Amino acid sequence: MNTKDKLAKRIDAAAKRAAADLIIRNGKIVNVFTGNIISGDIAITDGVIAGIGQYTEGLEVIDANGQWIVPGLIDGHVHIESSMLTPREFAKVVLQHGVTAVVTDPHEMANVMGSKGIQYMLDQSEGLPLDIYVNLPSCVPSTPFETSGATLEAEELRPFYAHPKVLGLAEVMDFPALAAGNPGMISKLADANELGAHIDGHAAGINREQLNLYMAAGIRTDHEAIDAEEAKHRLELGMYLMIREGTVAKDLEALLPAVNAMNSRRCLFVTDDKLIDDLLKEGSVDHSIRLAVSKGLDPVTAIQMATLNAAECFGLRRQGAIAPGYKADLVIVDDLEKLAIRQVFKEGACVFRNGELREEVFSSSAQASPEVMRSSDITTGMKPLKPDALEFSLKSDICNVIGIIPNSLVTRHLKEQVSIDRELRFLPSAERDQLKLAVVERHHRTGNIGLAVVKGFGFRKGAIVSSVAHDSHNIICAGVTDEDMLLAIRHVAAMNGGLAVVADGEVLASLSLPVGGLLSEQSYNEVNQQMLGLYAALRTIGAPDTFNPFLTLSFLALPVIPELKITDKGLFEFASNRHIGVEAG
Repeated sequence: MNTKDKLAKRIDAAAKRAAADLIIRNGKIVNVFTGNIISGDIAITDGVIAGIGQYTEGLEVIDANGQWIVPGLIDGHVHIESSMLTPREFAKVVLQHGVTAVVTDPHEMANVMGSKGIQYMLDQSEGLPLDIYVNLPSCVPSTPFETSGATLEAEELRPFYAHPKVLGLAEVMDFPALAAGNPGMISKLADANELGAHIDGHAAGINREQLNLYMAAGIRTDHEAIDAEEAKHRLELGMYLMIREGTVAKDLEALLPAVNAMNSRRCLFVTDDKLIDDLLKEGSVDHSIRLAVSKGLDPVTAIQMATLNAAECFGLRRQGAIAPGYKADLVIVDDLEKLAIRQVFKEGACVFRNGELREEVFSSSAQASPEVMRSSDITTGMKPLKPDALEFSLKSDICNVIGIIPNSLVTRHLKEQVSIDRELRFLPSAERDQLKLAVVERHHRTGNIGLAVVKGFGFRKGAIVSSVAHDSHNIICAGVTDEDMLLAIRHVAAMNGGLAVVADGEVLASLSLPVGGLLSEQSYNEVNQQMLGLYAALRTIGAPDTFNPFLTLSFLALPVIPELKITDKGLFEFASNRHIGVEAG
């Protein structure tokens, strides 16, 4: 049926000249435009709301039994790759939590495979009962201080703007390039501005004056505020404030005091990075709503932030509200504060009901193409490791140490005395909680290995390793002994990517991520079970349960976040925007 016929059919249903496809009655409708709770039947035709009022003629009628009906939730900024699931399996998880649309930045796959990675994510998002909108990766690589699998310039991004699910340019994290007027960055920004496309920011560690540069460049959102003062700066300068609550970065409680009746319409919820177990256990932005309400935010305001605000931010004119002409993306809940989700409708089709996902609405699983798998083959991209590959000598026993802050992307720049042997080689110490940290380049056989000292993991023995290391996704490993670290790195390389826990010369648990070293092609339940096995193994080596060691590890390689990080080229100091030695000179 063409658009003209659909429109005529919808108008006929709205005018009650024809039966609607579906009528939902006896529900308390949350009106995010007015903040009121209204009553009325919701008439739906061809996946679109035809009218709200008194409707009796429907091919199907559902009784909401006095429950609340809210718009489908929208996650305004998420990296699907962080779930380690394909888009299809990711959709199955978030739909159970009332999320009917997400805005994703596939820069993880892009950093590994370039434009092939973007195309893979777009292709895998087709035919799903979840709207997966894409902002194109703006910084591949994120900085020149690391080795990524690919480099994306403006001319390679430009063709993707023609795709109907592409909204704009994703988080601009290379602030120095923007501030310096780097021609490549200016070209990417100019393309987005000329097309009237959305541009996301990434203002980690950026002061109020520097935010002017982001706004002048046409950037209108940011998810990196970590306290109420930073939130206030973004709102005052006209930005949308993205309130992030993920697996590592949990900023909601710190930012919520900045939200008030005057500015709440400029605020939205995002997850950014959330692992599969947290998605299943806590949820997505539905968890943000519940948490915000528990901290005193009005429930309707919280729902508005997760629906209408996000839709308006990204120009999604037919989503984010329950109103005639809008997509019939609806969530039925039995409590606005607890947000206990009973049913989820995507464009009028029920995809989740009373704890059961309707698997039949999902297309068959699409496997990654051989070309995609070849593009991320670690066995050809990484040089074999020699037995002494992880050793490093020091001129002083006072070192620059990366200090982990639990549940934060930010680290501390510590200076501590460390143990060294007679040949002045660094010796990890479980007693001092000073472990060795290594990043091994895996894309271009450079042989680069960045080495450093990290504090805060608390391991008594063993090592953990991951091929998920933001944003260039080289292999990152932290451990107490070189032997266990080498075994861990080699094991992950042999799996063509993944996570592992090693101790006493044995692999205790692992998860294979063969698609780009980032994604599994298994079901979300299978991936979750293997993650639980990894967590059990973490307990045996003494890892704390107050933060997620794997996700924390993955962000230690991200040089665009303060204060001290590591790349395959060495220890990186955010404040000076340069690599520094391990010794504290």
